Amino acid sequence: MMYNPQLETFLCVADAGSFNKAAATLYITPTAVVKQVNLLESSLGLTLFTRTHRGLVLTEAGKSLYKDSKYIIRYCKASVLRAKSAGGEERVIRIGTSPMTPGQFLVDLWPKVHSLCPDIKFELVPYENTPENAREILANLGQNIHIVAGPFDARALQNWRCAALLLSRQPIRLALSLHHPLAGKTRLTVQDLHGERLMMIRRGWNGSMDALRDDLAQKHPEIEIVDFDFFNLDTFNRCENANDLMVAIDNWKSVHPLLKVVPVRWKFTIPFGILHAPTPSPTVERFLEAIQQVTGAGEELPKIQ
Repeated sequence: MMYNPQLETFLCVADAGSFNKAAATLYITPTAVVKQVNLLESSLGLTLFTRTHRGLVLTEAGKSLYKDSKYIIRYCKASVLRAKSAGGEERVIRIGTSPMTPGQFLVDLWPKVHSLCPDIKFELVPYENTPENAREILANLGQNIHIVAGPFDARALQNWRCAALLLSRQPIRLALSLHHPLAGKTRLTVQDLHGERLMMIRRGWNGSMDALRDDLAQKHPEIEIVDFDFFNLDTFNRCENANDLMVAIDNWKSVHPLLKVVPVRWKFTIPFGILHAPTPSPTVERFLEAIQQVTGAGEELPKIQ
């Protein structure tokens, strides 16, 4: 099912803050804009805006729809493009990118990969890193988005219904505010963490993180572990605002300008690689083979049937 075109009008109104400004952007009358928003609200059974003397304010339902709508629109437009090109092999690989799943891994590899696959083109597809978006994207890799780079483990792949090409095992680091007393250190010891609050992703998200959690709980009860549900910008903001420590990897060094990522004297690592569909397209398969050839890495984890 294609998305409702009224979603684009809704997004424009949300960004503009008024029907009149949105109408000017869309080159239609304010009456037409109001009608489209009213029809969308009616069809969804939701109130998307609160009308105030200062303009329009998104309701909680409106905020939720706003987050998902941009991805929905990109997804559906990409579906149309794929339909138009049906019958011939598509040679474009769409890489899903967010602060937690950057496309930076391709930059250093690009010259060598391009020499092996000169006909393959790449398109970066940004998305908002919410639990809902992540589940939707990873469960449908190979459709709107072909690959995503990030940490994983075998259990996660089963839950996400995808496969992965292992690029490396990333050392688990700690992120902390530039204003934290430990920020002056270039490397931390576990004893440095005694008396600190350490933010860790909830148990069950990744086996490597769970192993670190168990080791700290058993050997270093002086460290207070604080759970969170998902890695996103809100979590990084929470770390900085609370002046806590948080588990992280080097790929996230640039996520928050007021946080730094520091190595720790422990041996805990986490698998990092390219997540893709269990049965990738011929183009994606060629790309993965090129990555394996260039890096010398490439343990392919079991594909989920």
